[in-house]
Amino acid sequence: MNSPAAKTAGLEWRRVLPWALYDWANSGYAATVLAGFFPIFFKTYWNPAGTPETVSDFRLTSAISGAGIAVAVLAPALGAIADRGSARKRFLFFFALIGITMTAALHFIPEARWQIAMLVYAVSLIGFSGANIFYDSLLINVAEEKKFDLASALGYSLGYIGGGLLLLVNVWMTSDPARFGLSSVNQAVLTSFLLVAVWWAVFSIPLFMFLREPKKTASQVSAWQTIRAGFHQLAGTFREIRRIRVVFIFLCAYWLYIDGVDTIINVATAYGKSLKFEMSDLIKALLITQFVGFPSAILFGKLGEKIGARTGIFLGLLVYLGVTVYGYFMDNVKEFFVLATVIGLVQGGVQSLSRSLYARLIPRDKSGEFFGFYNMLGKFAAIVGPALYGFVGLRTGNPRLAIFAIAALFVGGGLLLCFVRETEKAKS
Repeated sequence: MNSPAAKTAGLEWRRVLPWALYDWANSGYAATVLAGFFPIFFKTYWNPAGTPETVSDFRLTSAISGAGIAVAVLAPALGAIADRGSARKRFLFFFALIGITMTAALHFIPEARWQIAMLVYAVSLIGFSGANIFYDSLLINVAEEKKFDLASALGYSLGYIGGGLLLLVNVWMTSDPARFGLSSVNQAVLTSFLLVAVWWAVFSIPLFMFLREPKKTASQVSAWQTIRAGFHQLAGTFREIRRIRVVFIFLCAYWLYIDGVDTIINVATAYGKSLKFEMSDLIKALLITQFVGFPSAILFGKLGEKIGARTGIFLGLLVYLGVTVYGYFMDNVKEFFVLATVIGLVQGGVQSLSRSLYARLIPRDKSGEFFGFYNMLGKFAAIVGPALYGFVGLRTGNPRLAIFAIAALFVGGGLLLCFVRETEKAKS
């Protein structure tokens, strides 16, 4: 297993590859369910005929926001459990099992049962997000600290490819159901949810079978005491972050603009459906974003090296601001394809440059706890945007105004980012 390439890269593939394959596994959910079929199918199949677009959008975004709140509230306790060391794989298995089971359950929900679909989807999202907390925490067990970025990049790249390939198969299946022995497009979409669950389960096996987790010395501290300690640690970290001005301002900016990024991901296909675009075209647009995103994230990182991470983020936020304006005036599906390409160009770049900029700002000797807070904040970044989109659409009856409202998150985040200086280092 230790090939010359592996030695050159400085990675032990026996540990890294099983871990990274989990990203390949669960990205099928992210691509097909989260960003792809569910938002469209929820509107057209599980909501009764005649339901206003803005009402179905509000129901969808309520499920997303509700799951985001649940995971954000649970995050400190889950992080504390993860820090116990030897329980990470077990809790990853528990939450992944919830996500896989609920994803498979989507296959069996009857037509027009939006309440059940909404609940099952929300629980599947909790399973997906909760499992990711423990998956991320296992990074310290698969690579040396100086190789964290390389190992993490391998996971992201496998996720883009794996999620895109499964989505491609599911798109083929929904475009030609008869070839797969299915009677209709609806049956094909329902079957795709089952395939996602199987894909997620099968490609998770290498992690659980081959990734060894170091055992910790038995502790006399109870699980409840550990959870309480996790919340106390969170409070202490928050107090220190408030004391370090540059970090506090950056995190406020990040919370706003990454919420906008995540909202665009979550509602893009639902918005396209509101504009009466065909489902097949919406999924093609998602495929464009998926496959453009992989190389673009790498190129955007190179751009950040030349012009600075903060400037690179500004560039990405300007593009996203243009996306909301362009989306408001969009009339045809060709424009939607352009929009998908543009989003793919900057989506990964904004995420990766935000992480690298934050790493430059925080105290080096406290990177663990500061990144723990950063990751928890990311969980909260799936609440305001979807709620804003759903509320504006419901109150105005106009989905165009709903997508335009997301611009406020990019503007607010960008303005706060103006007060962040890359040369301003935090003192520990």
